[in-house]
Amino acid sequence: MKIAFANDHAAYEVRQALIDFLKGLGHSVTDFGWAQKTSCDYPDFAIPASISVSKGESDFGILLCGSGIGMSIVANRFNNVRAALCWNEEVAKLSRQHNNANILCLPSRVLQLEELKKVIAVWLSTPFCNEERHQNRINKIPKGII
Repeated sequence: MKIAFANDHAAYEVRQALIDFLKGLGHSVTDFGWAQKTSCDYPDFAIPASISVSKGESDFGILLCGSGIGMSIVANRFNNVRAALCWNEEVAKLSRQHNNANILCLPSRVLQLEELKKVIAVWLSTPFCNEERHQNRINKIPKGII
């Protein structure tokens, strides 16, 4: 799968390990993230990654900031994006099964590297259940700004 990856300064410490982890799982990664410890603005990285998913250039996106909230707010502004803020494996699984989330937002100040990897692995390996009731709910979500 093609994965758009983005992070801000809060996830600098885990970014390369997660990119390597994704590549080790056999995924192609486009890195839109910030490669420095210095403070930056999360929308500058969430926007291009979200556009990549919105336009179908990437199959999925993984976005990290301190709480995951900022990245999820930005990502959900785009057409065809269903970004989910996940803090454990169960929430990640449900976001794929029931919501067909295509962008995973993670809180790098809450989860440690090994926890982040577990959440990512579950999220990427869980398919959408494709039940009519869940698809009907997704169909009711209005389009984004772009």
